[in-house]
Amino acid sequence: MTCIFCQIVARELPAEILFEDSELVVFKDINPEAPVHLLIVPKRHFDSLNSLDELTAQIGARMFLAAKKMAESLGIESGYKVLINCGREGGQVIRHLHMHLLGGWGRKPVRR
Repeated sequence: MTCIFCQIVARELPAEILFEDSELVVFKDINPEAPVHLLIVPKRHFDSLNSLDELTAQIGARMFLAAKKMAESLGIESGYKVLINCGREGGQVIRHLHMHLLGGWGRKPVRR
């Protein structure tokens, strides 16, 4: 069975996608915990951060740069946080590496 994020990447399930390139897709979380709550997801399936090694670690850097770019484009660069849950005991619900970008508490974000 394909995971929900793989299905979003394959366009088998809908999502409000705000950014996409050859390695990542960024979309709005359907259960936001902040005025801005985005998910930054590698297109390639990795179960978690623990799945990365020296050959695949660059995807983590790409995720952080995507978070920075999205924060800037949404006008929340003055204050936001990024979060990666790792494993069930670490709060990871979807078994596909992903990063949460949360912000927008201090001012109204720019809508895209």
